[in-house]
Formats: sequence, structure tokens, C-alpha cells
Amino acid sequence: MFHVDSFTCTVTERGRSPVAETPTSPSCHIDEGLLVLASAESADEADPEAVARQTANEVHRLASQLKATEVLLLPFAHLFAEPCAPDAALAMIDSVARELRRRGLHVERPPFGWFHSWDLRAKGHPLSRVARSVRAHEPGGSPPDPAAERNDAASAPSPGRLP
Repeated sequence: MFHVDSFTCTVTERGRSPVAETPTSPSCHIDEGLLVLASAESADEADPEAVARQTANEVHRLASQLKATEVLLLPFAHLFAEPCAPDAALAMIDSVARELRRRGLHVERPPFGWFHSWDLRAKGHPLSRVARSVRAHEPGGSPPDPAAERNDAASAPSPGRLP
């Protein structure tokens, strides 16, 4: 996730996914918000509702910390080696968007299944670039430890030092 001064993505061409939404606008834009590169792995299909809910919790938590009210959920299948089925990924991203809107955030989402050009102006502070990995837990098992899933500036090594 990136805390941005502004972000615009513009549809350039259809991607390789068998699922591609019809663009209703050539571009999406946010100011002073969060850019979320959203991807779903094949393991997420075991409990998509839990993954979507936990994802919305993480995005909302960061948005609250930063006092950001705008979120752009950008489908980004290139984050993992084993992405889930495109229709399942789209359903999870839509579920996250609905939950964030329910919580009062303004959410933009470009069309799924397209390549986009980007115009990104990111902020430069300790929480301006963070990563979160959300996983479904095994049925009957306990949910993953959120602290173990976090990778953000607070746990990053200082510049010039290796972890």
C-alpha cells in the first residue's frame, strides 16, 4: 500500500485474463489517499470472505492511522506466483471495496483485466509504503497472527544496514 499525494491509472490495453470488465471510464484518480495493489492467491479461495474481511480491516486500519478517506484498489495479479482464478480474485476485490465503502471510505477501482499506465506521486514518511499479506486460516484452526504478517516501516532495517 502506498500513501499518495495523487495517483491516476489509465487503461492502455486488455490484459491476458479471461475475465475483463468493460471500462466505464478511461482512468481512475485519487488525491491524498491509499493506493492498494490488490492480488489474490490460489490459497485465498479456501475462505474468500475471511480474506476479504481481513484485507478490509488492514486497509481501514492504515487509512485511519493516516487520516486518509480515499482508496484506490488496483487489481495487480503480478504479486504472487500462484494467483487465484480471475473470477475469484475479482469477487474478493469487490468484497473488499464494498466493506471499505460501508466503513465510510471513498473507493475507486479500475476495471479488472486491463493493463494501465500510472501517474504516481507518493508521500515520503515511515508509513507511506507498507506491505500486508492476508491469508485465510485453515477450517477449525486459528487465524494467522497479524504481527507475523506485517511488513512495514516499523520493522524495516535502517538505511545502510542489512536485516
